Amino acid sequence: MRAVVQRVRRAEVTVDSEIVGAIGPGLCVLLGVTHGDTEASARKMADKLSKLRIFADADDKMNLSLQDVEGEMLVVSQFTLYGDAAKGNRPSFVAAASPEVAEPLIGQTIDQLRSLGLRVETGRFRADMDVELVNWGPVTIVLEV
Repeated sequence: MRAVVQRVRRAEVTVDSEIVGAIGPGLCVLLGVTHGDTEASARKMADKLSKLRIFADADDKMNLSLQDVEGEMLVVSQFTLYGDAAKGNRPSFVAAASPEVAEPLIGQTIDQLRSLGLRVETGRFRADMDVELVNWGPVTIVLEV
């Protein structure tokens, strides 16, 4: 699994002019699934996301996690994270898992995050989504498990 994690002041995802997920301060996570990812990958990614220390403490050091600051998370499926344009200008997406594999694993990641007590909003799988956010910092981290 691969995630692009952005610390945000706010974020929302819209489908057909309808807001389907919105958060205040927290993390916007674009999440992709590749071949070979499993339930264990979903658990590991959820654990990593919940404990990622990218929020400032009283000394302005990035020492606090989303759980520590009681922030929110917006998780958006993103198969294009596995796009490869090394051999030309049109990306190949053969490294991305099929929707039948990816959707349940993204769902399991979200369920695991919620079981950890986090407030998690989502996009809509396989929809044409507009994601709007205010990147705070900016802070952007790429995770792979």
